[in-house]
Amino acid sequence: MAGAFDDLKLPEEALRVDFARSSGPGGQNVNRRATKVRVSLDMADASFLTSAQQARIHDRLRRRISEDGVLSVACDETRSQTENRRRAVERLAALLRWALRKERPRIKTRVSANQKKRRLETKRRRSQVKQLRGKVDGGE
Repeated sequence: MAGAFDDLKLPEEALRVDFARSSGPGGQNVNRRATKVRVSLDMADASFLTSAQQARIHDRLRRRISEDGVLSVACDETRSQTENRRRAVERLAALLRWALRKERPRIKTRVSANQKKRRLETKRRRSQVKQLRGKVDGGE
């Protein structure tokens, strides 16, 4: 679904990038390099967003925003710090795009009379099948 925020660009100066040692595969690289990347965006300093956009993001991502008002995303999937950084920034942008996307209102529909009839007929048939599973009388 295309929207007005599909081309959302995060300004570099608005992001805080932290590095840490990553877990998982990588051999000696894991012990020596800080390849895990955490990209954070302080929502109070996000001047590139309007107040309405910030309110919408707070509403839709409230569980992911810390008490300090910081939205962060981490990535440690690859052995490359630069690749992890790129992926983390990409994920953060995708999260913001999702939060800013307007949902289409649900259009209420009615169940047609034919569908109701078909459903009730199926229930009736099923009920008859189950009634036939009762105990069988000896007949003597």
